[in-house]
Amino acid sequence: MAAALIAAQTAPARADFGDALVGGVVGGVVGGVIVNEANKKKQRTYVAPQVSSSQRAANAEVQTALNYFGYPAGTPDGVLGSRSRSAISQYQVTLGYSPTGYLTEYERSHLVSSYHRAVAGGPATMQAAAANPMGMRGLLVTWRDEAMGIAPTAAPAAAPVAAAQPETTTATAPSTGLPTFLDAAGAQVSLASFCNRVGLMTTTNGGYTTVADMTNPMEALGEQLCLTRAYAIAQGEELAARVPGTTPEQIAQQCAGFGPAMKAELSDLSLSPAPAVLEKVRGFAVGTGMPPAQLSSTAKICLSVGYRDDAMDVATASALLLAGLGETAYAELLGHHLSQGFGANQRSDLAFDWYGIALEGAERPGTAVFAPGQPERMQLLRKAAYAMVGREDDAAAAPVPAALPSFQVPESSN
Repeated sequence: MAAALIAAQTAPARADFGDALVGGVVGGVVGGVIVNEANKKKQRTYVAPQVSSSQRAANAEVQTALNYFGYPAGTPDGVLGSRSRSAISQYQVTLGYSPTGYLTEYERSHLVSSYHRAVAGGPATMQAAAANPMGMRGLLVTWRDEAMGIAPTAAPAAAPVAAAQPETTTATAPSTGLPTFLDAAGAQVSLASFCNRVGLMTTTNGGYTTVADMTNPMEALGEQLCLTRAYAIAQGEELAARVPGTTPEQIAQQCAGFGPAMKAELSDLSLSPAPAVLEKVRGFAVGTGMPPAQLSSTAKICLSVGYRDDAMDVATASALLLAGLGETAYAELLGHHLSQGFGANQRSDLAFDWYGIALEGAERPGTAVFAPGQPERMQLLRKAAYAMVGREDDAAAAPVPAALPSFQVPESSN
């Protein structure tokens, strides 16, 4: 009976405990839901603070500096969106910092102060960027190291290594059959950096050189090289996007074979007249066994890759193949490479022949590839090419032969 009484007394207690437990759990869940709903309502009604005009101006200054050093942040509107964050991450990677997309106070200060230093430096800044392997971006690293006091000790140590590299290239050149100057040009000259500087100067001068105001033919031809380079990159990227089952990395790896495959033709470009080089290129094209249309699209894709990746052998070989296939507009690129010394030895005399091929082809309707909306561009190209070789008086286009009228009058019946 005692046991029964104990059991009878404890049962309600357990039941009460269970009810309390269930009630506590249910109450906790419901309470949590209520709290969450309340928080949601708070979040819905939360109004983000407005960015002050001073903060927006500071953000715009950051965007301007990023664009200046080659990190595409878009229009400097003071709003640091995804594009600006991506540009900030690239800047941080250059300096070896964590790519968070958000600037620390030091990172921001270094970026903005470097921008003002570069602008104030004028031509000296351009010269420093030209001498730096990383171009404009390399100045950020150099000036950071200078501020830390490590630049004076780093420079002497690097000099012997840099001096030893050309000797190694020269020694191995006979085994590959490639001229030494091609290796030196690819290792020391960056077309991307060159075009960055040209873009800055073009903006400073208020636009591209025109036929009326051209005074320096080499500067005008340099501008046209960078303009056609931009068109070639865009055209090739559009074609590459239609290639099924391949990634950009795979396409770049396959295009890397263009230079070695056409090493003989690349060598001849810097040594032989254009007709002889074209004859050799046509033989190469026939030997591939590929249809001309497939060769053309492949070369255009690899031309884009070569320019984008600053691989001058790939870009030059692709332009050579296109010119050999009869697409004479691409002969202009070969003239630019020879006149400016990218991917080939600097030879104004040989460059003139390639410009002539491009100009002759441009007279045929529908052959414009680069800036088709600017027909006066070819007039500038003609004037600059002739001035380059000291033949300014011959720059005028050949006159169109006069066509004599011809009427047939029937004889009089009288």
